[in-house]
Amino acid sequence: MGTEQLIQTLKKCRKNDRNAQRELYEGFYRFGLSVCLRYVADIDTARELLNDGFMKVFTNIDQYKPEFPFVSWFKRILINTCINHLRKSHQNVPTSELMEAQDVGFELDLFGKFSVEEIGHLIQQLSPAYRTVFNLHVIEGYEHKEIAEMLNITVGTSLSNLHKARKKLQELILFSEK
Repeated sequence: MGTEQLIQTLKKCRKNDRNAQRELYEGFYRFGLSVCLRYVADIDTARELLNDGFMKVFTNIDQYKPEFPFVSWFKRILINTCINHLRKSHQNVPTSELMEAQDVGFELDLFGKFSVEEIGHLIQQLSPAYRTVFNLHVIEGYEHKEIAEMLNITVGTSLSNLHKARKKLQELILFSEK
């Protein structure tokens, strides 16, 4: 969907135009599903969260500021929807699991041997807490302080979860090379 077409579609969505909503849904479905699948392993749950995210977009479209990229606003809604789901389903690690995290010598060159689908599959094998922190920090670029606030955990827990996620990914990569 081109920029001008997106602008027109969003204007129509603000007027609750069902055809425009369908157009937006179809135009951003694959992108949105890929975001949701980074946080939950089950495709049906990811689709449900994506639909919840679209409902939030349609009901809160007036809060979107056109001077900012729509894709960033949409992505933030999806991430928050996924995080809320993980909280409600108690799939986060309690803050009592706090440890001093040291950076694992994680070489991204190891990923060069894998396709995008294979990397995604490896990340999906992480526990929900580790996968969420890994995605937020490594993929989305959030700082640990921001992650801690988003997930209602301590910075130390965020660091710990990232450390453990990297360590587990290294193990999975080494195991898959055998």
